[in-house]
Amino acid sequence: MKRAAARAALGYVVEGSLVGVGSGSTSRFFIEELAGMRGRIAGAVASSEDTRRRLENHGIKVFGLDEIAELPVYIDGADEITPAMHMIKGGGGALTREKIVSAVAGKFVCIVDATKVVDCLGRFPLPIEVIPMASAHVARELVRLGGAPVAREGFVTDNGNLILDVGGLRIADPVDLETRLNQIAGVVTNGLFARRPADVCLVGAAEGVRTMTAG
Repeated sequence: MKRAAARAALGYVVEGSLVGVGSGSTSRFFIEELAGMRGRIAGAVASSEDTRRRLENHGIKVFGLDEIAELPVYIDGADEITPAMHMIKGGGGALTREKIVSAVAGKFVCIVDATKVVDCLGRFPLPIEVIPMASAHVARELVRLGGAPVAREGFVTDNGNLILDVGGLRIADPVDLETRLNQIAGVVTNGLFARRPADVCLVGAAEGVRTMTAG
């Protein structure tokens, strides 16, 4: 189902231009599919060091955001997504770079299997990237918001920071919570992608791939 969604996402790649590529298992399938058209794109922008290595191993040239003028499309998976196209991302720990690349892109195409579509976000623990010296302070603030933060053991992000995974949340208003979390001193970014949701979601299911759009 993931591979089917990844293959369908090729239809959103603009030939002769750049494509932003996300991280995680579904994005790995997309990279494998993208390799088949590497001669028809200008290159890619990677959202993590792992993605960069995988793209380069397939012979796809990788550019930094400071090297490009525009990015027509960004393609990435999600840990959860609602029909309103709000997402939780960051299960792989690349949420900050994913959020930056998606903010630059003209269109955000999300690729998932059907198990990732939910009515309300929060079943999947919400990842939050934090500056190491602020982790205890941020954890206390998250408890005040009703969450149960757990430090991700043995993990450091590409940016040299830590991840707190926050369980116990039922996120009725993702836009508001994303904004509130960003105001906590020491938070680099959080895994709610609601202020800039996906534009299109390709959902792989047993019966095929369906297209989901907000509204």
